[in-house]
Amino acid sequence: MSVKTGQAQVSKQDARHDDYGPVESWHEEVDDHAIEFVTFKEAIDSTPMLKGLPNDQCHCPHWGYVLKGSVTFTVDGQEEVLKPGDAFYVPPGHLQRAEADTEYLQFSPAKEAAEVEEQIMKNMEAMQGPPT
Repeated sequence: MSVKTGQAQVSKQDARHDDYGPVESWHEEVDDHAIEFVTFKEAIDSTPMLKGLPNDQCHCPHWGYVLKGSVTFTVDGQEEVLKPGDAFYVPPGHLQRAEADTEYLQFSPAKEAAEVEEQIMKNMEAMQGPPT
């Protein structure tokens, strides 16, 4: 991340990288906002990973831009399919599915994004079960 004239710049190449298996994330936090490049290596439905959050849904709003692939957000039972070139705003209380090889850039309030990530990690660990 670089800061010029009071503005922040985040590049995917310089951002912190986490590989969660089916999903990769390059991310930085700037002024209480998370800036994240997300890549889905395989098709994924996030619904089971959101269990334990309010209403078992993502309570973090996101603004973003789809770079590649296809992502579906469900809000109040209504599905919206987004393709490359689509900019989006998704309010709190949504679910998400992404096709394999989907990439997008999203901006989110850092506090809520961290809460969602923590719950997803707990659920992923529980789904994998104890080590054998």
